[in-house]
Amino acid sequence: MTLRIAMPSAWRREALRTNLWLVPTVEIVLAAALFVVTYALDRAAYDGTLSLPSFVNSGGADAAREILTAIAAAVITVVTLVFSITIVTLTLASTQFGPRMLRNFIRDRITQFTLGSFVATFVYSILVLVSIGPGAHGDFVPHLSITICLALVVLDVAVLVVFIDHIAKSIQLPRVIASIAGDLSRAIEADGSRLRAGSRTAGWSLAEVTLRLDEDSGVVVATSSGYLQFVRIDTLIAISSASHAVIRLLHRPGHFVVAGEPLAQVWPAAAAPGVARALGGAHATGPHRTLTQDLSFAVDQLVEIAIRALSPAVNDTFTALACIDWLGDALCNIAEHWHPVSVHRDASGHVRVITVTVQFRRLAERAHDKIRQASRAMPAVMIRQLDGLAKVMSHATSTTQRDVLLAQADMILRASEESVPEAADRADVRRHYDLVEAANSAATIGDPRRQRQDRQGESNCLRSAGAAGRGGGRGQKGCARRGISCAGAGSGYLDEIVTRLDAIVTACSRSGSHH
Repeated sequence: MTLRIAMPSAWRREALRTNLWLVPTVEIVLAAALFVVTYALDRAAYDGTLSLPSFVNSGGADAAREILTAIAAAVITVVTLVFSITIVTLTLASTQFGPRMLRNFIRDRITQFTLGSFVATFVYSILVLVSIGPGAHGDFVPHLSITICLALVVLDVAVLVVFIDHIAKSIQLPRVIASIAGDLSRAIEADGSRLRAGSRTAGWSLAEVTLRLDEDSGVVVATSSGYLQFVRIDTLIAISSASHAVIRLLHRPGHFVVAGEPLAQVWPAAAAPGVARALGGAHATGPHRTLTQDLSFAVDQLVEIAIRALSPAVNDTFTALACIDWLGDALCNIAEHWHPVSVHRDASGHVRVITVTVQFRRLAERAHDKIRQASRAMPAVMIRQLDGLAKVMSHATSTTQRDVLLAQADMILRASEESVPEAADRADVRRHYDLVEAANSAATIGDPRRQRQDRQGESNCLRSAGAAGRGGGRGQKGCARRGISCAGAGSGYLDEIVTRLDAIVTACSRSGSHH
């Protein structure tokens, strides 16, 4: 079985962008092509078949050599000095932003264009310099080419000014954080449009396929160690369809795989050798993670900046607050638009590929856990996290998502009670926690599925209320944790809505908000 396997366009773009050679190489080629054109025109002017404009340089051969030598030396000196100083500056900045700052600098288009412009000018000036020589009518001096070279130097000066301005802005924390958040938003949009569940079903059910994979499956091992950077799902579906097999991946992009360790399982086991040969081209591993198919990478970048800012060595609370704001924005986007698919079917509806996907719960934990642990005894950070959770709560689309957010709010509240010594600060944290619960109540009222669950649970609430009398109130606490008021269950669902609206008004009045 032979399959032509191509890398995903998004991964190719990322791989081509994260280097400093592609754009400069293209500019050097363009400079060489420009020299071919200007050299031909200079030859025509030298032979008398073409008249050049009056503004074209008209000096002698020695003067031309001096000009071009000075240009070549100056250009290569400036580009070396500027980039050396810039890398030193970014290295110092990476102590606060994290080591990925240098990688973001490398993938920046303005950086690549600036380097390419200077190198291309250097190459063009050298080509023009070596073209000067004796001819049938005296020394051949490429006057037009020299004039173009002078114009390129002026252009390089303008590019240098833009580059310095760009670097001065790009190393500012708000720009760095917003840039990472923008990359995350684009990754959510791209993956959200890519992940679609098939509507047709045929063949074995998912439960039956999973059982057979557990009982009798071949193992495909990783051929190299590194971070899994992408997986070509369409190619895997084609591979498994051609082999009449099912592939279950054991890792997702962003996981570190070890050479020789299991990468995937294949059923039936007899198809494993053929699948293993084709699978090698359907995925890629590398020394670092990328945003392609790995949303948690951008989340981790923002969290890394936040916890560095909260460290005693930096102690920059406002940077951490900015990271929390953008993390909240990302989670709002994820809650609404991120719907990962782990079961992929072929055109006929058969299960062909089962993948490992990152869930909303895991992304929410990544966005909050480390920051919460680093911000103990910091009520300002806790309050900002709770505010973000309240915003995400209004964008949550399921009860499961809201339960995850409530769990995070509970942990923040407990951390406040345990670590914040001042009672007034703890009260502030409590008020913002009440806003999270109020947002949950408001979202629950607008959720028809949750309304049906609540109506079905009214009888359970009544039984829980009876159990609370016998068990010290544990039943009532359990219902309250789900947003159901046992006290209002006996008076009907309308009373339940009124009770929740009262809770929202009370919470907002405590926080000083006017709604």
